[in-house]
Amino acid sequence: MNGTANTYDLIVIGAGPAGLAAAVEAWNRGLKKILIVERAKEAGGILMQCIHNGFGLHYFKEELTGPEYAERFITMVDKTGIEIKLDTMVLDITSRKQVHMVNTKDGYQILEAKTIVLAMGCRERTRGAIGIPGTRPAGIYTAGTAQRLLNIEGYMPGTRILILGSGDIGLIMARRLTLEGAKVLACVELLPFSGGLTRNIVQCLNDFDIPLYLSHTITEIKGDKRVTGAVVMQLDGSRKPVPGTEMEFDCDTILLSVGLIPENELTKKADIRMDPRTKGAIVYENRETSVPGIFACGNAVHVHDLVDFVTEEGQLAGAGAAAYVQAGTKDGQTVELINGNDVGYTVPQHVRPEQMGDSTGIYFRVKSVHKEPCFISIKSGTAEIARLKRDHMAPGEMERISLTRDQLQNTTGKVSVSIEEGGTK
Repeated sequence: MNGTANTYDLIVIGAGPAGLAAAVEAWNRGLKKILIVERAKEAGGILMQCIHNGFGLHYFKEELTGPEYAERFITMVDKTGIEIKLDTMVLDITSRKQVHMVNTKDGYQILEAKTIVLAMGCRERTRGAIGIPGTRPAGIYTAGTAQRLLNIEGYMPGTRILILGSGDIGLIMARRLTLEGAKVLACVELLPFSGGLTRNIVQCLNDFDIPLYLSHTITEIKGDKRVTGAVVMQLDGSRKPVPGTEMEFDCDTILLSVGLIPENELTKKADIRMDPRTKGAIVYENRETSVPGIFACGNAVHVHDLVDFVTEEGQLAGAGAAAYVQAGTKDGQTVELINGNDVGYTVPQHVRPEQMGDSTGIYFRVKSVHKEPCFISIKSGTAEIARLKRDHMAPGEMERISLTRDQLQNTTGKVSVSIEEGGTK
């Protein structure tokens, strides 16, 4: 560090819900020279185009729209001395905590920080990422792009819509487009279960009589200059099309809601260890990455269902960043979290009991649907340290459990999270 005016206590990359929460938390914990860098022209992130309600039920204990939720945190930032650079693109970060950025006002800058929080959010998978056969006509959008076109720009993407994938954005757009007068023909899902929240399936599909075809996919897109139709087929257990199951849809628009991926280019440039399951950084309980003093949170680490949990992770990262500047990273016992039966991933991947509070939250997703009561079993070796009952679990709904410091300190250094069906306790 050169100790110049260009050195910040904390630089937060991203002014979405995770980044805003991290910056406010760090400010409240004593850091006063904080900079938020955002590539968009306004703070708030993806929430600004999510005009539907359903946000804030956990954190604010009331139902808000996306812009209303974002505005709460933008107001919190405005009441502090936190700086924000909008319309600014971060080009690179280094393990030495140098942030390379550019905008039209300041030009190219290299700023230094004592600590960094990565809160870049996530992006949508595109048609190219999933390899749909056919030509390249107009009328194919990711669900998020269609959402921005309709809610921010004021354009209807089409009139007869077919949706591929059942992620939450696609489900919400099925309802939104119907309310605007479009005909949503169907939602087509490759897997035998939906990738979205149950409440969105009920409120966005069932309430509007929009069919959901599970174990189906688009096998052909028709049209040259503009989409004119699509062929949908049922899939067998090996995800191969079943001959004779063709359904042809007369549509002018196809929306892709086929999954989200953490924005991780900057994370990789800083030589941070990545998790191939989440596609995000490997983090500790305070969201510190493998590079001391660089933290990551929210959808840049793993894709969330609820913004309330994104906020919680942002606050963990902000608190961790403040503690790092004030006291550094302390050595001590590290417990590794292991995926057990039917668990796809856990976040955090490592926990340091001596550095956590009385308890820490563990996020994870299951690999399959559990419609009957089942149990989350947390074990250290053969000893079960916690057992929690769930009536229903599905891959589209992230699970959160809490483990105490005492539970994690008395372990072999590895703790597994597994799902067990049946039983009475």
